[in-house]
Amino acid sequence: MTATQTAPAPVARARDEETAVRVRGLVKRYGARTVVDGIDLDVRRGEVFALLGPNGAGKTTTVEVLEGVRRRDGGEVAVLGEDPGRAGRAWRDRVGVVGQSTGAGTALTVRETLDHFAHYHALARPTGELLTAVGLAGAAGTRVARLSGGQRRRLEVALGVQGRPELLFLDEPTTGMDPVARRQFWGLVRGLRAGGTTVVLTTHYLDEAAALADRVGVLAEGRLVDVAPPDELGAELRRAATVRWTEDGAPRQVVTAEPAAVLRDLLAAHPAGEVPGLTVTRPGLEDVYLRLVGAAPEEASR
Repeated sequence: MTATQTAPAPVARARDEETAVRVRGLVKRYGARTVVDGIDLDVRRGEVFALLGPNGAGKTTTVEVLEGVRRRDGGEVAVLGEDPGRAGRAWRDRVGVVGQSTGAGTALTVRETLDHFAHYHALARPTGELLTAVGLAGAAGTRVARLSGGQRRRLEVALGVQGRPELLFLDEPTTGMDPVARRQFWGLVRGLRAGGTTVVLTTHYLDEAAALADRVGVLAEGRLVDVAPPDELGAELRRAATVRWTEDGAPRQVVTAEPAAVLRDLLAAHPAGEVPGLTVTRPGLEDVYLRLVGAAPEEASR
């Protein structure tokens, strides 16, 4: 075999080492309904990747396929280099899962719960270390049934990372949390990322994706419509600026990719140099998201 023939192999291995999740053409159907429709996706090792989308877009189904708890109907999936539909116990020790509800009982204390589940892992993190990491050291002796919603979510994360996973899946991790608990939880996710854990999360909250994610993928009707860093999402949509002003007592506006030209014309038409009610705005993350998923603002607020 020639050098030319063998050269691509190291490149392929390097790409595998850099990619925690690789998806090509993923399809999932429930009866005649296709809920995931040909998704292609790469998640890099060490990043926080957020999946956004309205209810029914396919976020949870996609994540469940990646976790190996739901069968796919088509496509190729590799998570940490293995097919999750066939992977064994050793692979599962490398993956942490925090779903929308926990399998932990409520009769034990927080410490007893962590001690119990530690036996399911080949190399579990010490309970004391976990309690400190998730901010539950002060509640170690509290029964799970008496925890607040935010504290219980922290316990679920502790269980998810107990086996020192390389990759952590978080499905709607802060649903039901108050604003203070949500921001404390964000700090926990940032700490996991800083420690080298790859995180894939689904969320309804745009501010959460913007605060935590290195990149965001937007799902709409089972299709991945865009993938980019939060501040670059919908790049084409962001180029158009809206120039608003008041003329003869009536509001006026122009949507343009060249606002500077519009401003020059307006200033030339107002020799005093002041244009009444003049503003120039570009689409924010929420505006871009709503256009990507095909929703009108009033629909998204329902």
